[in-house]
Amino acid sequence: MAIVRTTPPRPVDVPAVFPELASLARPAIRLHPRPGEPSVKESSVGGPLLWPADEPWPHCEGPHVDAGFRRPPAEVRMERRRRARLHRDPEGPACTPEEAAVKEQAAARLSERLDSALPRPADSPVPMLPVAQLYVRDIPLLRPPGQADLLQILWCAYDHEPNYKPATALFWRSAAEVVDILDAPPEPYEAEYDGYVPQPCLLAPETVTEYPNSLDLGPELSRVVGDWSRWQAAGAAVDDAYAEYPAEFYDSDLADSPGWKVGGWPPWGRTDPHPCYCTVCEARMVPLLTIASFEWDGETDGWVPYEDRAAAASDYPAGLSPAQPTGVEVGSTDNMQLYVCPESPEHPHTDLIQ
Repeated sequence: MAIVRTTPPRPVDVPAVFPELASLARPAIRLHPRPGEPSVKESSVGGPLLWPADEPWPHCEGPHVDAGFRRPPAEVRMERRRRARLHRDPEGPACTPEEAAVKEQAAARLSERLDSALPRPADSPVPMLPVAQLYVRDIPLLRPPGQADLLQILWCAYDHEPNYKPATALFWRSAAEVVDILDAPPEPYEAEYDGYVPQPCLLAPETVTEYPNSLDLGPELSRVVGDWSRWQAAGAAVDDAYAEYPAEFYDSDLADSPGWKVGGWPPWGRTDPHPCYCTVCEARMVPLLTIASFEWDGETDGWVPYEDRAAAASDYPAGLSPAQPTGVEVGSTDNMQLYVCPESPEHPHTDLIQ
């Protein structure tokens, strides 16, 4: 990997303060996506996929909620680059020739669409967009089937009823078997929201240890982490401001890490825990990937990597926050969790917003 990110040590040793939680520790790999130009040979978020030229590109069959007239993915990416360029160089041109060309192309396509009697794009199968490409060599927590060593995740850039979220697709493959690579995958005519167009990012995978969110602990253990006297008796250095609600400190600074990650514990909070069960074998499914709207926020800034501390403390215009490097936004700035069957990675996956 070309970049490195390092999570600061947790301010409290969880198993030392709460031995009851020691057996619940789980490894997670924080992906730390950061804008870049990944190749098909690299793990990435929103980057190009190592996709066989002779294999059909995934399309979503719908049905789709008509998005109206939104922006095509190429224009979304271009606008992000333009804003970042102007942030770096406020005196630069409002639009470069390349940026103007993308805008003109998008306007021409919209005009053609308005003038034609063709069916709306949402009425036809919609090409899916790459969300993540993860090589097992970089993400050893992955459990591939057979000889596979590469996981590819895509989604549809339209909301889907009844839960109004992108439909997702997972593909396992052996990278060595891909000889001829698809150079120019199709893209959807438009994305329902800019947040459904992931910005190409390189990854800096880092393994951390996580513990369950307090909502996942059950009544007895929830009372344990919510008991201020236990914290005091253990000598845990926790701000007295948390005396009334110590479980909030546990959840924000000690339990599950924020941001994009593989494995670990679910980031509950927006919703109560919602167990998922395999539709084939009925096993309780486990977290595969967390697709996060933000890498950190005001409640989880203790997880900000050392290398991002200066950037996190700086002021940035809306849409350029270092806490949102992928440009992805799901739900109301929530997370999308992908779950897989622990008995077989080939069983159907599921996903939910939380």
